[in-house]
Amino acid sequence: MARHLITSALPYINGIKHLGNMVGSMLPADVYSRYLRQRGHDVLYICATDEHGTPAELAAKEQGLAVDEFCAQAHDAQKAVYDGFALAFDYFGRSSSPENRDITQHFARKLNENGFIEERAIRQVYSPADGRFLPDRYVEGTCPHCGYDKARGDQCENCTRVLDPTDLIDPRSAISGSTDLEVRETKHLFLLQSKLQHEVEAWVARHEDDWPQLASSIARKWLNEGLHDRAITRDLDWGVPVPADTWPELAAEGKVFYVWFDAPIEYIGATKEWADQDPENRDWKAWWYDADETVRYTEFMAKDNVPFHTVMFPATELGVREPWKKVDYVKAFNWLTYYGGKFSTSQKRGVFTDQALEILPADYWRYFLIANAPESDDSSFTWEHFTATVNKDLADTLGNFVNRVLSFSKKRFGEEVPAGGEPGAAEARLGEEIARLLAEYEEHMEALQFRKAAAALRALWSAGNSYLEEKAPWLEIKTDKDGAALTLRTAMNLIHLYAVVSEPFIPATAKVMREAFALADDTAVWVTAEEAKALVFVPSGTPFTVPPVLFAKLTDEDLAAYKERFGGEEG
Repeated sequence: MARHLITSALPYINGIKHLGNMVGSMLPADVYSRYLRQRGHDVLYICATDEHGTPAELAAKEQGLAVDEFCAQAHDAQKAVYDGFALAFDYFGRSSSPENRDITQHFARKLNENGFIEERAIRQVYSPADGRFLPDRYVEGTCPHCGYDKARGDQCENCTRVLDPTDLIDPRSAISGSTDLEVRETKHLFLLQSKLQHEVEAWVARHEDDWPQLASSIARKWLNEGLHDRAITRDLDWGVPVPADTWPELAAEGKVFYVWFDAPIEYIGATKEWADQDPENRDWKAWWYDADETVRYTEFMAKDNVPFHTVMFPATELGVREPWKKVDYVKAFNWLTYYGGKFSTSQKRGVFTDQALEILPADYWRYFLIANAPESDDSSFTWEHFTATVNKDLADTLGNFVNRVLSFSKKRFGEEVPAGGEPGAAEARLGEEIARLLAEYEEHMEALQFRKAAAALRALWSAGNSYLEEKAPWLEIKTDKDGAALTLRTAMNLIHLYAVVSEPFIPATAKVMREAFALADDTAVWVTAEEAKALVFVPSGTPFTVPPVLFAKLTDEDLAAYKERFGGEEG
């Protein structure tokens, strides 16, 4: 079996993330990781909070906290939400860790040795009112490309164009709001990406045909426009310090590395954090260093992160001239919108992940988000769509099937799986259909086509309902008690099958379904095609219990309350 390294774009430390962030990186990475583990693969799923940069300093200042204290608290708050969503990270680290500091500094030294870093004097925005140079995100203004009036000095949130602070129209300080800004000379380190252009192009060319069109087209666009040398240091109090043994003057001035230089390196840093917790049994370098032939590396991210992961970070890794593992597959997502408008952390628009868990358990959200993942295009979250999906797919198709089967069997045959007769033509047809749909589900999961995988999973659930309607055990029992018992036993085996194969999507509910049966030796991790055809995991005589309602139907009153709290069409 293959070894799979999986990372999702690091959630920024500043604030709880919204549903768009969840479905654009962490949740699909978790679903895929869970699936691969069930199929017997060796999986390492790594993520971390991205803790450096201007917004962390600004948020800490706003709350009256030291920035390290703010980040520690925010990390714990985010981790609690991700635990609530049942994200099964192997490790969830912090980019402020000593491990990331050491590896980032190592990368910088190696890039410098190889002639890919240059110290340059540049003219930078200075705020007399604040008494300091203003790094990119400390400057706000109007985007020269799209006219968005809240663009930051590093990137426009609206059109995603990368900017420099001096590009902004009507710039102002994000600290004081002062528009009395000057441009002064200071020194910074530049990564000479222009010298690596051809190497990055050759590397992308070897991979882009395998990537989703969204990822390859963005990478190609950036390469066609040409890679520019980019400043990789900033004037901040918080970040990975420039090493004094290599750049003593800049270190004395307190320069730190730009957050987008050290953040991707944290994938490696977090793996080392994971290994350092059990150094006798964990080898972090086996996943990252000279591992190209043994490890398949998949990254998950929203489209605004694609340039950094397909062009900038690979340029860094290539320039180091060491055999660091580079990404094999980039699973890029479009945006989930809220009634057609962008979810926005800064503008508090849309449903945030902590609020979502206050309303309903995680499995409601996990299923809906993956079933509507913005893969080929942006997709829109509406409360009407969410309510309809929960009621139709989760409450009616899956939940009602489980409840009907177990409740009726308990009422008519007691609290053990009934024996009944031998499987007949209906069961043979069902087995073939289940095996076919299971193969379809597996095919889509292997291809990381999440919406199609969700549709195949939904079809598996529907096949059970169709079988139940065809056999109608509530009528069958009147004339053929053994036949009704066979129907119910078959349906109970479907419930167990659903528990196994639905686990990547709805892990908590899958556990409840599985535990409904008191199986002494239930070691099934997946279901083969032959097992799907036979449906004999749960033998007659197995004690069972009827679980509480798996998914409560959402009412018109619920819908109205959600729209009143979070906004509807007008956002």
